[in-house]
Amino acid sequence: MTDDDRSRPMVHALLTDGTTVCIRAVTPRDRAQLQGLYEEMSPEHLRMRFFAASRRSAAMAADRACAPPRAGYRALLAETHGQVIGLAEYETGEDRASAEISVAVAEGLHHRGVGTLLVEHLVSAARADGISTFTADALSENRQVLRLFADLGLRTARHFEGPEVRCTIELAEDETYLSTVETRGRAADVASLVPLLRPDAIAVVGAGRRPGSVGRALLHHLHAGGYTRHLYAVNPAASSILGVPSHPSVGALPRIPDLAVLAVPAAVVPAVAEECGKAGVRALLVVTAGLDADQARALLAACRSHGMRLVGPNCLGISNTDPELKLDATFAAGHPRPGTAGVAVQSGGVGIALLDGLSRLGIGVSSFASLGDKYDVSGNDMLQWWESDGTTDLALLHLESFGNPRAFSRTARRVTRRLPVLTVDAGRTEAGRRAAASHTAAAATRTMTRGALFTQAGITATRSIGELLETAALMHSQPLPAGPRVAIVTNAGGAGVLAADACAEAGLSLPPPTPALIDDLLAVLPDGAAAGNPVDATAAVTEEQLKDCVDRIMRYPGIDAVLLALVPTAVAEATGDDLIRALTGAPGHRARPVAAVRLEQDLPVRLLPAADGGTVPSYAEPGAAARALAHAARRSAWLSRPAGTIPTLVQVDSARAHAVAEAYLAAHADGGWLDPRSCAELLACYGIPQLPWAWAETEDDAVLAAERLRGADGRVVLKAHWPGLLHKSEQRAVHLDLQGDAQVRAAFRDFETRFAGLMTGVVVQPLAARGTELFAGVMQDQVFGPLVLFGLGGTATEVLADHAARLAPLTDHDVHDLITAPRCAPLLFGTHGGGPVDLEGLEQLLLRLSRMASDLPQLAEADFNPVLATPGEVTVLDARVRLLPRMPQDPYLRRLR
Repeated sequence: MTDDDRSRPMVHALLTDGTTVCIRAVTPRDRAQLQGLYEEMSPEHLRMRFFAASRRSAAMAADRACAPPRAGYRALLAETHGQVIGLAEYETGEDRASAEISVAVAEGLHHRGVGTLLVEHLVSAARADGISTFTADALSENRQVLRLFADLGLRTARHFEGPEVRCTIELAEDETYLSTVETRGRAADVASLVPLLRPDAIAVVGAGRRPGSVGRALLHHLHAGGYTRHLYAVNPAASSILGVPSHPSVGALPRIPDLAVLAVPAAVVPAVAEECGKAGVRALLVVTAGLDADQARALLAACRSHGMRLVGPNCLGISNTDPELKLDATFAAGHPRPGTAGVAVQSGGVGIALLDGLSRLGIGVSSFASLGDKYDVSGNDMLQWWESDGTTDLALLHLESFGNPRAFSRTARRVTRRLPVLTVDAGRTEAGRRAAASHTAAAATRTMTRGALFTQAGITATRSIGELLETAALMHSQPLPAGPRVAIVTNAGGAGVLAADACAEAGLSLPPPTPALIDDLLAVLPDGAAAGNPVDATAAVTEEQLKDCVDRIMRYPGIDAVLLALVPTAVAEATGDDLIRALTGAPGHRARPVAAVRLEQDLPVRLLPAADGGTVPSYAEPGAAARALAHAARRSAWLSRPAGTIPTLVQVDSARAHAVAEAYLAAHADGGWLDPRSCAELLACYGIPQLPWAWAETEDDAVLAAERLRGADGRVVLKAHWPGLLHKSEQRAVHLDLQGDAQVRAAFRDFETRFAGLMTGVVVQPLAARGTELFAGVMQDQVFGPLVLFGLGGTATEVLADHAARLAPLTDHDVHDLITAPRCAPLLFGTHGGGPVDLEGLEQLLLRLSRMASDLPQLAEADFNPVLATPGEVTVLDARVRLLPRMPQDPYLRRLR
């Protein structure tokens, strides 16, 4: 352990039962508590820990952990309420890649996950220190510690030597370990939210007697909503408010509330939070807005030190419509209708709109959280709650920020396999976030980054609250379509045309019916009907005829969904509602989704009752119905594809790459763009193919290099270089198609003249063969992590902006999506007669770029442009890499924000 270790900030995490603990480095001030940790152990536990029951072992162990910092040693402790409850430490020997580990947990606190949590944090720290293996010696009868190591999710081997067993633990991170950690984290997270979302007692602090106050509105909502458990008000000036007993302080309450709702002035929020923590409150809902930075820090510190989960501040509140609870701690105008949609928002206004919309549709709400400024509880927490609550079958999110997008992505990928997760892609027009420093930065907008997150996680991203509700209505009421093929049935030709346009614009297809289907349809439709797609059933169609028509279409295997575009007429006896009922009267309709469009409808979307007891979504606009069906088709396609895997790569030297990055940053403390030699060395660490090149600082060196590198045609390229040069073509710092020594000398002299005082040398390369010029790059987002971009390259890459993006690490599916998403994709597959390029080589290039970005947190940006793709190979012609001094951060380590 070093002085730097002890200066690192503490982190907080959750135990198995939802208790919050602080994980931090040991300091000399902890010696007395650490000695007490061991002295309070039973003789049996002391023997298990030290192989003997000597009390001297306690002092020696405390001295060891609190000794002056030394290389190769690290100790982490867990504490709650200021009391040390666990210690984990490792120390390396001569082999710096291996360390011996030991774990101690306070007496009476076993089986709560203390040791496991400490070891997880120690594993993460060890990986950052270059340690690849832990070893541990234990008595073979010490089942607790052996089970701890076995259940970590890491590859563990045991070697028995008499009464002792030596465990060897490989620290390599793989999907098994991440999934195991994720499972532990999910259980702990859900347990920590029980006091918040299923509280047995609630206290509203700041509920006044004056009508119109937020605190009074919250108390009224809880009381009038029928909250079934214990409800109190805290107000020193009243004994009862709205019929709810009131007490002068939290400490004076007859029982400790699980949840305290704070509606007090910002200045007193920290003090009230501290009072709640000392009283034993386990969760806070803070609706107060306007906290300054000091007040915010004090609020969160109180929550962390006392182990309270926090929603808010600056929020609308929370609700849980479980009939056995009836919790509505919001100040919305009405109570949400009980149902099956989980809702989490940051904006209170958006929350009200979603609550009203879901209630109006009849979908209702299972639980709701207005996260506000989101100091603690996040969308990730709510997803895990809905995954396990046994009620929620649809999740709606409106998040303006992401605390840990990579952890959120893993959670969302898992949850979306079980229930639809819908969101609004808010903030799409942040053009100011575009950077012009390089091709990669210019291409990597925040919109593209969020889009990559949503796509990879299987989240349905809509563009507005209205579209979110329209899509929710379809996914709630209808099965998913097997594909994008839609049959349109209408009783008015114009409505059918509008629906057809909307479907095509949404990316849906309208396959023509087969002759057999045409005959079937015409046999049941009125005279004058046209059995194309759309099917024009005419204004004379009756309920029975429409029912038969839909029935026949539903049995046709070439259709995935039916869209009815109806207008009211006085020709047929059936009303508009009669025709809608015909949609669900057809046998087997549940196998495929059905949606209606009624142009006269007053509301954007309704859920109409169906004959079978279900509902059918009815839209006022064809575009809304088509967008909802397109979202459902994309979700169906995502679910039908197996989860991707991260391929194993050969010829990767991560250790050498770290050394290259560290050497550069040691010489350039503020970071910067790598010189060509360092850049080429870094790419070589990952087996990324590069066009042969040479570095030349003089005219004669350039000539000699050209002689070595000339291809069969004898032509070479010279590229000027100096630190900070980004756009070579714009600076006219490239000379192409040079033949003979004289042209090479002339080109070098031209550079010397024009770039005098700047140029540090030139890169000499053979003239590349003809092929498709592509672009590949990485942009390290401070919040989202590394984003891999791919698209059309060359000098027009920014002008055409033909790019796709995915977050690293890339799976095999992600790479396929990257290659096929840009508009230039047909060129790669030989659509125009040129033959396909080396697609396997292109996949390898992107996977290796992803691995480099995932390995190196210091990699701020990488720009490969152009990448030359031919049928025989894929080669990087020009590469630039920028490094910044950044510490590695484990995005999957269990910790609270």
